Amino acid sequence: MKKRYVVELTQQERKHLTGIVKRGKGPAYRIRHAYVLLHADKNKSGKTDEEITVLLHCHSQTVFNICKKFEEGLTRAVGRKAQESPPIPRKLDGAKEARLITIACSQPPEGYANWTLDLLADKMVELKIVETISGKTIGRVLKKRVKTSPAAMLGYSAATKR
Repeated sequence: MKKRYVVELTQQERKHLTGIVKRGKGPAYRIRHAYVLLHADKNKSGKTDEEITVLLHCHSQTVFNICKKFEEGLTRAVGRKAQESPPIPRKLDGAKEARLITIACSQPPEGYANWTLDLLADKMVELKIVETISGKTIGRVLKKRVKTSPAAMLGYSAATKR
């Protein structure tokens, strides 16, 4: 069967992969990927995907994926997918979080005994601090903060208020 992704290692790449295998230290996936690439190297052994699968006791799709990643580079083939930045940027930075805390420490609207997460979200939108925000996001932000009394958050004690 014809290989779809042919692996041709340079002398330096081969030396690097051999070092990973011989050292035996590091994550098991990295050592396995190095073994796959060394066995798939067209210049040396050039085994088929099926032969590598049997030799290394792994799935044929694993061998295929590693050889496919090699086209993007050796570090991509030996490593895992790079960590990406969060897909959605944070809605509240430090200044907006501080505004949220001051609102949460203030008196709740008329007819309510306490602030609810949805009331806080609505107030943040009303004050044009953010365009949109959910009560769950407000809850996550407030959960990070130390549970103290509103007076302690604002910096004055109850004794000085008398």
